[in-house]
Amino acid sequence: MSDTENLSASVRHFYSESELTPERWQQIKEVFAQVQERNPAERGDFLRQVCGSDEKLRAEVQSLLAAEDGATDFESAGASSRADDAMIGRRVGAYKISRRIGRGGMATVYLAARADKQYEKQVAIKILLPELDSDELLSRFRNERQTLAELDHPNIVKLVDGGSTEEGLPYLVMDYVEGVPIDTYCDTRRLSTEERLHLFCKVCAAVECAHQNLVVHRDLKPSNILITNDGTPKLLDFGISKVLLPGNGSQITRTLTRRMTPAYASPEQVRGEAVTPATDMYSLGVVLYELLTGHRPYELKQNPPAEVERAICEQEPESPVLR
Repeated sequence: MSDTENLSASVRHFYSESELTPERWQQIKEVFAQVQERNPAERGDFLRQVCGSDEKLRAEVQSLLAAEDGATDFESAGASSRADDAMIGRRVGAYKISRRIGRGGMATVYLAARADKQYEKQVAIKILLPELDSDELLSRFRNERQTLAELDHPNIVKLVDGGSTEEGLPYLVMDYVEGVPIDTYCDTRRLSTEERLHLFCKVCAAVECAHQNLVVHRDLKPSNILITNDGTPKLLDFGISKVLLPGNGSQITRTLTRRMTPAYASPEQVRGEAVTPATDMYSLGVVLYELLTGHRPYELKQNPPAEVERAICEQEPESPVLR
């Protein structure tokens, strides 16, 4: 992420000097960082969800985006992308797709609703990207589907259904979680340290459930821990999870070891070594550090593998100071 302190002038016109407090500026920067991690086509929907009724916050973040990269209307870019998506309006299984809500390196996630008039239900449908229709990624996608099918915990997103599209692309149907990342939730609601710890303990319980089922998540980060409006954490995205079973060390498991989010990755992940439940515990520690201090334990200014490994494995984390 760039130095957003240098962009503060972009939002000064929204406030008087007394209104733009350090706490408000920290909130702006945190939402800005979350939006930057999304593809441009996804940013509009995400920003509306995170900011809710806080229109000023939304305008501030848009101003920062425009100041940094010259983007002037990512909302319309997102709308255009959705209009060009051939899946919009299609029926997949018993559900009709209404709009796209996310896209990652492996799959696209859509909001859909039950279409057979049996009952009303909104769901999230995750469909493998057509250009990634390889045996390796098909196996990985099906692994995620099977993983979710075996996990039953109130703080883990629930698998509803699964199958293949007419083109043969596998999909999984999950409960639709309407929420925001755990760090954004804590900061926008100005939760106390005790409240943050209480919320984090529920996340730990969900991860413990996965470990008891011999599943390591391998990509724990705030954007994969959503908090609903009633304060319920939901752990999602088991796309690169690993099942710790004898004989499961397939080629797909080995070759995808380095698929990770560097800022939250463990030392063994950046080194390409075997993962264990301790891998998730390390990532949880990074998330907790960030929730309590407002920043990560170390700064990754560059993303080349050697630089990431040096920062995570050799750099001494800054001693945490609770805010």
